[in-house]
Amino acid sequence: MEAEINKMELRFQKADSYLDYIQYRLEYEIKTNHPDSTGKKNPVTLLKELLAIKSQYQALQAHVKPIAVKQKETKSCVCATVLNDHNNTTKQPDLGLSPWTKEEKTAAEQLKSHTSDL
Repeated sequence: MEAEINKMELRFQKADSYLDYIQYRLEYEIKTNHPDSTGKKNPVTLLKELLAIKSQYQALQAHVKPIAVKQKETKSCVCATVLNDHNNTTKQPDLGLSPWTKEEKTAAEQLKSHTSDL
């Protein structure tokens, strides 16, 4: 899920860059090729619409950012809880639990390393 959010943020950044480039090209084309443009579609109006779209992308990106932060916090909390529960159960041999399998130990190590990354 975190990887998907990172990809989405990169797409927004890429779209933002594209919009900046398009804006630059439109301004350049208007200034050099159409100083007295009298066409049906006003290039200045198109440019304003482009800026409005860019603003919407930025607002959406700002909306996604707190969601990503909350997701990281939740992952960290879940990892910590699982590891804490594991530590508590291993300290109480009278519970009758069988030892962890190799896969479970590997998963616990991955959780530990993931928690340290957060």
